[in-house]
Amino acid sequence: MKKIQISPSILSADFSQLGNEIKRLEKGGADMIHVDVMDGHFVPNLTMGPPIIKALRQYTKLPFDVHLMISPVHKYIQDYANAGADIITIHPEATEDLKSSIQHIKNLNKKVGVSLNPETKIDLITNLLNEIDLVLIMSVNPGFGGQKFMPEVLDKIKELKKIKDKKSLELDIEIDGGINFDNNKLAIEAGANILVSGTTVFKNNNGNIKKNIDLLKSS
Repeated sequence: MKKIQISPSILSADFSQLGNEIKRLEKGGADMIHVDVMDGHFVPNLTMGPPIIKALRQYTKLPFDVHLMISPVHKYIQDYANAGADIITIHPEATEDLKSSIQHIKNLNKKVGVSLNPETKIDLITNLLNEIDLVLIMSVNPGFGGQKFMPEVLDKIKELKKIKDKKSLELDIEIDGGINFDNNKLAIEAGANILVSGTTVFKNNNGNIKKNIDLLKSS
């Protein structure tokens, strides 16, 4: 079984101190940095673009786990690769040709992630799993931090884990949305090995990031 990793979302960080917040995450034991990119079109919120990611790259050697919630996504992939993304995760609904976009990411020597919204079926990517490094299961409807966890997506994770084991795939299963100390164990038991968490990492236990990350990893 893959070790549990925590990818804190900087959507919940202090935006006036992002560089220092990333340093705090690294010191606190984060395995990667989750960067939520939203365009106000594919999802109803606006966040950050390539210049900010490029500016933040100097603050850590941790992998940047960049989740693109933008449409059309294909033409922007290279910009995020150039800015310093290590993992680029896209939504099937945001590209005209998912296979082509996956190959584009691979050609840029980046890890490929595909994100499934709560209502998106696994069938959409089953025949592409050999080409994918990570599947991100959304446990909220994407767009804003601090939403309530949707437990019904755990069945999707269990199904994906079965396929992964049956085909002996080296696939990371990531979950994002409302992850906290009440549901982290459920996500891990279902088969997730990367937990994205923003509010819980930054706000709980008086902002003790190391303690919060350690608690999220414990199953």
